Amino acid sequence: MKRFLGILLSLLLVCSAFSFASAEGADVPAFDSFELGKDYTDLTAKIKWLTHRTDLVDNGAITQYVAEFNKVYPNITVEVEGITDFAQESLIRLTGSDDWGDVMGIPAVELSELSTYFAPYGTLEAMKDTYNFIDNKQFEGVVYGVPTTGNANGIVYNKAVFAAAGITELPKTPDQFIAALQAIKDKTDAIPLYTNYAAGWTMGAWDSYLPASVGDADFSNNNFLHAKDPFSATTDGTGPYAVYKILYDATAKGLIEDDYTTTDWEGCKPMINNGQIGCMVLGSWAFSQMRDAVGGEHPEDVGYMPFPVTAPDGKQYAPSGADYCYGINCKVDASRQTAAMVFVKWMTYESNFAYNEGGIPIVKTGNYPDLYSSFGDCDFLVQNVAAEGEDSLKDEMNAESTLMIDNGGNEKVQKIVEHGFNGDMSFDDIMNSWNELWSDAQESLGVAVR
Repeated sequence: MKRFLGILLSLLLVCSAFSFASAEGADVPAFDSFELGKDYTDLTAKIKWLTHRTDLVDNGAITQYVAEFNKVYPNITVEVEGITDFAQESLIRLTGSDDWGDVMGIPAVELSELSTYFAPYGTLEAMKDTYNFIDNKQFEGVVYGVPTTGNANGIVYNKAVFAAAGITELPKTPDQFIAALQAIKDKTDAIPLYTNYAAGWTMGAWDSYLPASVGDADFSNNNFLHAKDPFSATTDGTGPYAVYKILYDATAKGLIEDDYTTTDWEGCKPMINNGQIGCMVLGSWAFSQMRDAVGGEHPEDVGYMPFPVTAPDGKQYAPSGADYCYGINCKVDASRQTAAMVFVKWMTYESNFAYNEGGIPIVKTGNYPDLYSSFGDCDFLVQNVAAEGEDSLKDEMNAESTLMIDNGGNEKVQKIVEHGFNGDMSFDDIMNSWNELWSDAQESLGVAVR
């Protein structure tokens, strides 16, 4: 009898992975179960897409994508809303109403809660060989988010400013980078490093570079969680300490904007295009926005370079991962879920969105844009998924420690700027306080430290 129940449970798990249902109980197709341009061409539905790409809404690019989609699916109406403070606003809408829309970039929802809000696309096992970064929004082997594009995290910079400062080789270490910023300050009128402090959400980009500092594909979701005092200084100038110290040192040495509280996210785009800013620490998704900025007259001067940290093995790495992932509302009816599934698949396969926006392709056979030309000696580093049974551990550690690494922990990074600017707390004291928070969280959650 016990063996029979075990077999029955296994069958139920298999069925649940391949037969997905809507809130109404009707079947919704899995992502790879239908053919674009052939299936669902007569489907009539109206869906709403919430996007963080307000720049593409404003310049009409999103309208063009939808228009192309409607040439194949004329009866699926796509309403688009761009949201500036997407990280916060999308989360408020998601948790405040079942009918927030049909497609959104998945905000900072714990992985264990994905199925509460979003429809499944398929199993990780079935999708992992076809798509890059498809494990980003999966839980227990089921995928709930398809990436809009992939990012290789580096630094947006102005080539003309670097040349005017006499920088002939891109920096590969923190010391070289600080020296480059100082040269920009001494020899040009540009702001060496623009922090984008006031925007808030932009500061979370600094968390993305931690794996590059150690060159470890198991860092973010595995080794970091079990590490003892992971924010401590190392003898070789690598690790999280080295990453965050760049920001502290740049601030303390006056190599950022004069008043960090007044930075302007939209305004910085033409500024770096026109040579008023030397560089900004942002994912590759930002490259096209800076290059194509309204009011920018020198798009050819905008470049993208690896983050200036060299790992213990002597190599430079570019942490690569998903940008926002398309999530489909599991609470709307089956026709809207199906229409959303068709739209997301079209955006993934047919729109050329990832390439146009300077991103790593989501379909593994896709093309890479030219912006990665300076990454020739840099290895792309994709993080492995969490160990079995620890899918939720990173979320739990983040919540318990309040550091929110890679998950909206912008305020802690803003504090680095504040303390560096005011000189009221040393960098070592900041890192020691983070180590204490991390250690307390490990102890509280019973995490093995190794």
